Amino acid sequence: MLIFATNNQNKVDEIKSILTGIIDVCSLKEAHIDIDIPEPHDTLEQNATEKSQTIYKITGKDCFSEDTGLEVIALNGEPGVKSARYASEEAHYKNNTEKLLHQLDGIQNRQAQFKTIISLILQGKEYQFQGLCKGTINTQESGKNGFGYDAVFIPEGSSKTFAEMTMEEKNKFSHRKKAVATLISFLKDKKWEE
Repeated sequence: MLIFATNNQNKVDEIKSILTGIIDVCSLKEAHIDIDIPEPHDTLEQNATEKSQTIYKITGKDCFSEDTGLEVIALNGEPGVKSARYASEEAHYKNNTEKLLHQLDGIQNRQAQFKTIISLILQGKEYQFQGLCKGTINTQESGKNGFGYDAVFIPEGSSKTFAEMTMEEKNKFSHRKKAVATLISFLKDKKWEE
């Protein structure tokens, strides 16, 4: 059993869809841990570490966290580490997406990438894994699935936004899936047992 240090149910659902039958994952809610972990740092790596270290200190159990950012070339890597709070500290996904589209209004280069960093703490030691998904930002929202910027992000190799895809389709491209695949390989090499 690995505790997943997040309160974001969308992320829990996505990670569980990847790890079903491979690793048993327990969300903070399922572990009865009621804590909102801050993300005060300037990098995804530091924020991921903050989250996993916080839960490890509380539980003493093997756990992992992730932090994900959307990096847009024409915006010098924004929203990046501020992706979840791009419009404001209390912003909803839709507000963030609207701000992003506004910032890109009239800009031809719409290349972007999603970057996920996973921080795993195993027996007190931290390991990090990265997943990238390159793509472009659509000119308008399209699709009802997913969360975050999924309605405007089209991964390389597809004509659909993430929000137009099923979970299975998204996992063929997903940055989060790539990071988790590296995590799985690592745990298998370690011969980790739940």
